[in-house]
Amino acid sequence: MASSIPLIIEKYESRDKGNLIQILQEVQRVEGYIPGEAVDSISKHLWISRSEVFGVASFYSQFKFNPPGRHSIKMCLGTACHVQGGDFLLHALKSEIGISPNETTEDGRFDLERVACLGCCALAPVVMIDEVIHSNMSVIKLKETLAAYE
Repeated sequence: MASSIPLIIEKYESRDKGNLIQILQEVQRVEGYIPGEAVDSISKHLWISRSEVFGVASFYSQFKFNPPGRHSIKMCLGTACHVQGGDFLLHALKSEIGISPNETTEDGRFDLERVACLGCCALAPVVMIDEVIHSNMSVIKLKETLAAYE
């Protein structure tokens, strides 16, 4: 288990389950995601079941259960992107990098997230890699864009 997890949990001396979200947020801030070991430790500390910890964490889209990749891909599937072929691009993206949303490639190069809207509707369809918006995306442009990321 990463040494930071017990230190984070120990800060919350109270076993009040009202601390759950704060603990999860701090673990994710430090670790980059919520490891299974953290779910176990939080469960024991707060005297609640693993499924309750996981249930709360999985309810909020901010919490991730896989380590992040070196590059984070967000595929927009808001209305404008959807109408302009966002689902088709997501399928091509999954095929190209070999993962589904909420997963990380085996080599740790990319993680993939499906998002409801990136707020760039006039540029649809869009993909955000790290903090860079790539607009008017096509399958060919997507392959070229991915190749630029190590």
